[in-house]
Amino acid sequence: MEASSPTTATVIESQRGWRAPNLREVWVYRDLLYFLARRDVVIRYKQAIVGVFWAVLQPLFIAGVFSVFLGLVLKLPAPEGIPFPLFAVTGMVMWLAFTNALSAVTESTVASEALISKIYFPRLVIPLSAVVPSAVDFAFSFAVLVLITLAYGVVPGAAALTVPLIVILALATALGAGLWLSALNVRYRDVHLLVPLLILAGLFITPVIYAFETITAQVPEQVQILYALNPMVGVLEAFRWAMLGTDWPGALLLIPFVSSIVLLITGAFFFHRAERTFADVI
Repeated sequence: MEASSPTTATVIESQRGWRAPNLREVWVYRDLLYFLARRDVVIRYKQAIVGVFWAVLQPLFIAGVFSVFLGLVLKLPAPEGIPFPLFAVTGMVMWLAFTNALSAVTESTVASEALISKIYFPRLVIPLSAVVPSAVDFAFSFAVLVLITLAYGVVPGAAALTVPLIVILALATALGAGLWLSALNVRYRDVHLLVPLLILAGLFITPVIYAFETITAQVPEQVQILYALNPMVGVLEAFRWAMLGTDWPGALLLIPFVSSIVLLITGAFFFHRAERTFADVI
């Protein structure tokens, strides 16, 4: 009589306290991450008339509206030598990449309710996959931004090679903040209503459609420091430096760099701790 072959079993044990997420396990499920990201990209534009061109039309439309009312009517200044429409659309392209990623990550866990309640996989895969569509959108809008920049006679220099690093910095900040909001959104559904309000407020307290110098010239130094703590200030200033040749942001870049690291680490810990109850409360 032949002995039966041993079988292997996967044991899932509950964890207590604060622990780091198992990144090796996330890597094992990288195929799931890819398919979730691909699904989100396809669904977003599957039945849209203009498809991926929405990624281009959105920043162009919003920047156009602000250019008319702020640039032509209110005569809001842009840095010397840069047309206001070009200045506005450059800021809007980066801002929308950040805000779209933040919104997508925030809503990703609740949107995957059916998947979470049925099978086991590292939940961190969900918010990670939610960032990818925003990166794809940025790629299309950036290509058009380059054409617009050239049409205005502004030729990006070697600094433009740093754009991928700046985008990674923006998306890392969005992912870090989104991990906190995504975990909170499972238990408190008010969060997904709060995020659009924060984004709207952020549009006005971030130099998206106006120059950073406009703020520094009109407020005390203490307020300038508080204002600069917004991590997207440094990101936007760096992006315009890379594309339009404005002043190098210098120490401003340290703020988003440190913020993104802190948000990613703390957000990952908080998300990993909260995910234990996702299936019960989602």
